[in-house]
Amino acid sequence: MRVCMIANIFKRLPALAAASVITVLAGQAWAAGQEVNIAYQTVVEPAKVAQADGAYEKASGWKINWKKFDSGADVITAVASGDIQLGYVGSSPLAAAATRELPIETILIAAQIGQAEALVVRNGSGIKTAQDLAGKKIAVPFVSTTHYSLLAALKHWGIPASKVQILNLRPQEITAAWQRGDIDAAYVWDPALGKVKESGKILTDSAEVAKWGAPTFDAWIVRKDFAQKHPDFVTAFVKVTGKAYADYRSHGADWKAGSPQFEKIARLTAAKQSDIAELLAGSGFPTLSEQEQLLSNSTVKALAATSGFLQEQKKVERVLPDYQPYVNPGFAKQAALQ
Repeated sequence: MRVCMIANIFKRLPALAAASVITVLAGQAWAAGQEVNIAYQTVVEPAKVAQADGAYEKASGWKINWKKFDSGADVITAVASGDIQLGYVGSSPLAAAATRELPIETILIAAQIGQAEALVVRNGSGIKTAQDLAGKKIAVPFVSTTHYSLLAALKHWGIPASKVQILNLRPQEITAAWQRGDIDAAYVWDPALGKVKESGKILTDSAEVAKWGAPTFDAWIVRKDFAQKHPDFVTAFVKVTGKAYADYRSHGADWKAGSPQFEKIARLTAAKQSDIAELLAGSGFPTLSEQEQLLSNSTVKALAATSGFLQEQKKVERVLPDYQPYVNPGFAKQAALQ
């Protein structure tokens, strides 16, 4: 009956008015042309709460198509093609993309990675120390932060990468290969990390690798052409993310299994609620007041250092003389003032 009533209403309305009714019935009115595709990953971080709440849409007034990706390399490919306008990536694929001079810029440091990424060895694999990795199969998503961390760890231990079998697998593929017994170790993040830990032990993590001189981070990037045309949206996006981080920094102790925050994070990441507190504690989430300094100096240096390491490992062909064009602190600065 309700469908018939709506159909009769449309018969009595001009086309434009009918379109307006459709929009209202859909529950949200979007301004013409204000639509964006954003790539996210299943990383456990505070802004997943804002994403679940629709806070980005409310703050910007835009329709956002959230697209889930399994690796930063895939995000970079989609951003380069123009299919994605904003994306969540790790420092290693970001450095590789900047070295290729793709039209992107870093607008926010999403996480300073610590124990949230780790190298896990399988129970029964015979790996008790780092030297036991020789000849073993280690899975990692190529050109990811964990790939960079794995290569840095092997270098620290004095183990040539050629002495181990490094396999390029996405997180979900790592989980499947682990369950089949096809691999001996994996360097990955959640939810795959939590699954492999169930029948393995941590040999090292990114907090320890950072102490060895190879820190990693996650970041939000944007296509430069989109940022130039829509600076207000990018600023709103940064502001919502910064607010989510500040909320966690102030009230994170109240976020527990069964809380609305953990339920939302679990829903978007597939992480176990019992693991989320530890995973959040395993990374640092800079507030807006800290972002300007990070984006003005240390991020540029980190991208150069990461690119240098990737060149040494023959993952990129060269290193740019300056990575500042790929880092823009302006949006974080503006968001902090609002």
